[in-house]
Amino acid sequence: MSEHYFEFRDVSIAFGEQDVLKNVNFFVDQGETAVILGRSGVGKSVSLKLLLGFLKPDEGRIIVAGEDVTDFTEDEFAQIRRRVTMVFQSGALFDSLTVAENVAFPLEGRGLDPEAIDSRVKELLQTLEVTEFADRLPADLSTGTKRAVAIARALAEDPEAILYDEPTTMVDPLMAAYIGDLISRLKAKLHKTSIVVTHDTHLAKKLADRVIFLQEGRVAFFGTWPEFENSSDPFLKNFRLQDAMIPALDAVVT
Repeated sequence: MSEHYFEFRDVSIAFGEQDVLKNVNFFVDQGETAVILGRSGVGKSVSLKLLLGFLKPDEGRIIVAGEDVTDFTEDEFAQIRRRVTMVFQSGALFDSLTVAENVAFPLEGRGLDPEAIDSRVKELLQTLEVTEFADRLPADLSTGTKRAVAIARALAEDPEAILYDEPTTMVDPLMAAYIGDLISRLKAKLHKTSIVVTHDTHLAKKLADRVIFLQEGRVAFFGTWPEFENSSDPFLKNFRLQDAMIPALDAVVT
């Protein structure tokens, strides 16, 4: 057991000859939003897959919902995945289902009244501002709208925690700011424990209670956003300066 909701204790994993994470330690407390930052290929998304049991660590212990899940079976992880849900970078929507049907999918087969499911779906579509797309198929949606629908589906079962994998990548800056604003409002409204993987410092600044910065498979920084901004580490300063060159559009989105 752990006092923290999520925790990595000396976690390491390698793919063949390549070390991806090396003795990584961090924690996220209940109700907090942590942001995992870093360049591409440093193990950010791998960290999320480890938390949900899609990958197993070579060394170390992994805590989810206060429990040590390192040696959990697939059936045990199936229960964890009802409490902790993930919004994949691809959206992972079912192509043959409409937006409303995608959002309803996690609720099917649970013995719920059809009217209750319909009410929950309508509530989520309204919360994520995608009601007008309810009857459309994913192929008819923009990448940004697919992400919003994926978040709605992730919330359908009212999970304790949400993991976001690069929610603003591969969208234009205006849509990235819009999605960041949606996630920020959800954070304020729902207070769910969350981890957001991103390379976008504008998004991180908006969301982070804690920052986990990965560099060459190790934690180069772990602390609050103000501490991250004030860090004198040359690599972190360079990362912040390069990302600051991308115009922030937060003021455009209301």
